[in-house]
Amino acid sequence: MNFATDVLEALPPADLALIERARDGRRREWSFGETADRSARLAGALAARGIGRGDVVMTLIGNRPEWVLTMVACMRIGAVVLPVTEQLRAKDLRLRFAVARPSLIVADERNRSELERAAPRCAVALVPDESLLAGEPAPAAELAASDPCLITFTSGTSGGPKAVLHAQRYLCGQRLQAQHWLGARPGQLVWCTAASGWSKSARNVFIAPWLLGAAALLHDARFEPEERVALLRQEGVNVLCMAPTEYRVIAKRTAVRGPAELRGLLAAGEALNPEVLEAWREMTGLEIRDGYGQTETGQLTGAPPAEAARPGSMGRALPGVRLGVQRGELTVDPASVPTFFLGYLGEQVRRAQDGAWSAADRRAGGIWRTGDLVREDDEGWLYFQGRNDDVIVSAGYRIGPFEVESALVSHPAVLEAAAVSAYDADRGAVVRAVVVLREGHAPSDELKRLLQEHVKLQTAPYKYPRIIDFVAELPKTASGKVRRAELRARA
Repeated sequence: MNFATDVLEALPPADLALIERARDGRRREWSFGETADRSARLAGALAARGIGRGDVVMTLIGNRPEWVLTMVACMRIGAVVLPVTEQLRAKDLRLRFAVARPSLIVADERNRSELERAAPRCAVALVPDESLLAGEPAPAAELAASDPCLITFTSGTSGGPKAVLHAQRYLCGQRLQAQHWLGARPGQLVWCTAASGWSKSARNVFIAPWLLGAAALLHDARFEPEERVALLRQEGVNVLCMAPTEYRVIAKRTAVRGPAELRGLLAAGEALNPEVLEAWREMTGLEIRDGYGQTETGQLTGAPPAEAARPGSMGRALPGVRLGVQRGELTVDPASVPTFFLGYLGEQVRRAQDGAWSAADRRAGGIWRTGDLVREDDEGWLYFQGRNDDVIVSAGYRIGPFEVESALVSHPAVLEAAAVSAYDADRGAVVRAVVVLREGHAPSDELKRLLQEHVKLQTAPYKYPRIIDFVAELPKTASGKVRRAELRARA
């Protein structure tokens, strides 16, 4: 098997593969044929630098064609690709050097100074560099489903990030969620806004769209609500996949009208509040279809394209995926998941000094406990309740942070909120809310009281935050998830 030949080269060469929207305003279209040719030539350039099957190649590139071409070039020759986000600093990069031991780093010229501060001990190729795309194409390797393919690091919301190793099966295994959640069609345009380097970008920026014959939009810029809405219209995006935080901010700061071509809205990573779902429904006439997965597992659930989404639900199990709920915790049988990982580097997966890989495939390791608490209704739809370590136990009550946060953000003064536990001598713990206010609202004791009363009206009164702190912004991972562990440590 080989993604570069089995998928990319099998697509109509004249059809649209990528739309590039650069930071300087440039726009360029890439066909499947051109993308296949350029990535094959880049694979040849990597091979000429001594990169072969099993070698690790790190990418430090934004959402631009050079990132996609490097990813596919590695897939073509059987190299293991490690995409990392441009938001990493030298300390973060050094951690990844030490764990993954890359043989080559392909980096954007604009990241050179930070990369030099990290002092890598391997070769570096900087892009853009047309000479990398002008050589002879490399032959495609014949790969096994269990051969190593992709390294992604967990977000590190609690504890340090871990290196997750995926096998070749992960790539074509994305067809399951592509068909039953993403839902794009041949010739349509998909925009997954996740930054390169994160699990969702590795599967949904271009891999899943191409598996369906759809094209991908690459926008190489920071998130600006007004610009994003404008691009939706300009490019006629059909399927939009964004982080919940991005949906929230756009709903509160701008208005979306169309485009008329928009057919699907998707989110994953955190549950969305009812007010945000309603706002997008009113603006577009579409439901945001939520889904759930982990870096280790890939996508596990999703609201199906042909069914009406249910507010607050992360959908049902994808076809064939065997999920369970044990004492409120979501579990899965790894053997039923085509995208399940091989293991963590340094644990189930080892790499010898000569570069040889060995793995005790975690897919054969028994039931996987996600650490996420869910509620399941009679029809198999799942509702996220919180992380095991996020649950607040106050005076015997178990309180999921999401309900508190949903109540808070439904108040017109609140832009974002996070709920965590804080020590209390009488109750053991109480709910502490950390709140970011919208423009035009200022912190005050009176506003704290109003927010507390508002929460009591929105949900069970015992869940109201007895402590409220106002901050300018919430601490988040680079993928946009709130670092609740950091908020707990600050209490």
